[in-house]
Amino acid sequence: MKEKTVYLECKRYMDNAKEILQKAKKDNGIYKDIKYVQTACGIAYNAVLMALDEYLIRKEPNKPKSKDIEDYKKRISRQNKTILKILLSAYDELHLAGYYHGTQSAKTVKSGFENAYKIIEFVK
Repeated sequence: MKEKTVYLECKRYMDNAKEILQKAKKDNGIYKDIKYVQTACGIAYNAVLMALDEYLIRKEPNKPKSKDIEDYKKRISRQNKTILKILLSAYDELHLAGYYHGTQSAKTVKSGFENAYKIIEFVK
């Protein structure tokens, strides 16, 4: 995928995640339907991984794609500590809290989405 295309595809994923998250219906900072939260967070996290793959291809063109979060952490830590810090937060907020545990916290999900957008901007 071309750089600009990857960026646009990541943004498309995030738009889709936001649409799905609206279906979770929020009341006083708490989401009511966990299924939609989990789905939206999973899609947003996939956008993060897609952006990271593109970033790493640019930095390490001859290396294969990362297979797990530990590999992403290791490779990103060699390239950019700022992205690593954002990745660690996005992983906790989107993948663990949002997708895996199904958090109801709108604050956690919002922070995860903000971090996803920050990572995506690195492949713009």
